[in-house]
Amino acid sequence: SLRTIIEGTLTAGAVLLLSLWVSAAIEARLLRSATGGELSLRKAVSNATRALLMFVGLIVALTAVGIDLTALSVLGGAIGVGIGLGLQKLAANYVSGFVILAERSMRIGDNVRVDTFEGVITDINARYSVIRSLTGRESIVPNEMLITSRVENLSLADPRVWASTVVSVAYDSDVDLVMRLLLEAALSSERVLREPAPNVALSAFGADGLEFTVGYWIADPHNGQLGLRSDINLAILRALRTHGIEIPYPQRVLHVTQTPPLPR
Repeated sequence: SLRTIIEGTLTAGAVLLLSLWVSAAIEARLLRSATGGELSLRKAVSNATRALLMFVGLIVALTAVGIDLTALSVLGGAIGVGIGLGLQKLAANYVSGFVILAERSMRIGDNVRVDTFEGVITDINARYSVIRSLTGRESIVPNEMLITSRVENLSLADPRVWASTVVSVAYDSDVDLVMRLLLEAALSSERVLREPAPNVALSAFGADGLEFTVGYWIADPHNGQLGLRSDINLAILRALRTHGIEIPYPQRVLHVTQTPPLPR
């Protein structure tokens, strides 16, 4: 009857809304005051709980409407085949999301590089993950890509990151003095770690001068590296100018071939 249909529809809607509300409450409670790897584990539990509650809510809703679930077994098999063939990517993304959260190879807060895009993982959902770069751009990456592609996790085992800058000086410069000044310039920044200590190496004999590479370690790559590299380069520039060490200009040799005069 019409009354039965209306009552069943209202009951089904109430059950589904209750399932969503309970799953949201559980997620909020699980994710409260959680950080790092614990946050990722709780996120996995939250996603699994939501999927289970939605499945149970759907079964209860269908029963409340009056649909015989045993009659849907054949239809369910056909739907399963359709999902397996037509929604392979979607299913793979959902499975990959649970795998990422379960094995904790990538966690919320990790600094990663995926297909030339580098940033911090801000969220791991069932289907996709959100990576936010230092410039504020956000990339939505399907979870399957994080499983099947090469991903650089810059903070999985050690949050420290090595960075460097290259400086050229004239060939007649005092090498020992230059190396000491470059090391002092790197140590002038508070973000540069003292252990492991920065190092300076004569890396190449360039076409215009001697090339030195200044390498240093930082523990906060999420704060950016361009500003730090700029501060170190400015300290290097001031030190070289103070001690009269020349930074050579690019030099080119021009060969002029004498040509016979044009006939008049």
